[in-house]
Amino acid sequence: MHRFFIPPSWVQGNEVTITGPQARQMARVLRLRPGERVIVLDNSGWEIEVQLVSVDQPLVKGDVLHRRLAGREPRTKVSLYQSVLRSNRFEFVLQKCTELGVVQLVPVITDRCVVSDLDAVEKKRRRWEWIIQEAAEQCRRGRKPSLRSAVLFARACEEARQAGGLSLILWEEEQQLSMRTLLREAPPGREQAWPPFTINLFIGPEGGFTPDEIALARRYDLVPVTLGSRTLRAETAAIAASAAILYELGDMA
Repeated sequence: MHRFFIPPSWVQGNEVTITGPQARQMARVLRLRPGERVIVLDNSGWEIEVQLVSVDQPLVKGDVLHRRLAGREPRTKVSLYQSVLRSNRFEFVLQKCTELGVVQLVPVITDRCVVSDLDAVEKKRRRWEWIIQEAAEQCRRGRKPSLRSAVLFARACEEARQAGGLSLILWEEEQQLSMRTLLREAPPGREQAWPPFTINLFIGPEGGFTPDEIALARRYDLVPVTLGSRTLRAETAAIAASAAILYELGDMA
């Protein structure tokens, strides 16, 4: 069945009313008909099976048949602090990391970002939210990842420290500590709370992080790690690291 995220207010008792782009997609793109069934999700962790009663472009109505808890959400909560990339590459990261199971996406402005204006980044927010929503529907997630407002690097480091858990920053100059080793072997004094299930993952822009940024990250308790001997593109690193974390901690087994 087709899946659609909708605002909670569109569900009133056992009746569902759908408008906007979702109604247009149902009526004009998918050409759904009365009597067909769809799944709607209000982003609260529940999925609702709905039988369509009427299907028109401005308004789609249906009756609730079943409510059930939506599965497929990872136990490990990965927040991706992704430095802003060129538009198509950043959108690719949003799409694929949503599919993988990242729970929070934070655009970050760093020294080597092509775009350094917070307001310019925020203008893309609506498009990015739609990309995330479509990816979450396609991969059958029960919740959409949250998309935070863009922040400067220092602020991102501060927020990650306040969030708790383990904060990792991928750095191509790190030669000693691999991400896999850190996830598997608890640092002294943290054996009882290892592995952590809240991970803040920082990925740099096309030109990487500067030494000054790495020094600042260390002061906020971010741990520089490597993914291996090969230097990956920024978008590849974000996807590979997110997948590796979720696999290593049992959410992709």
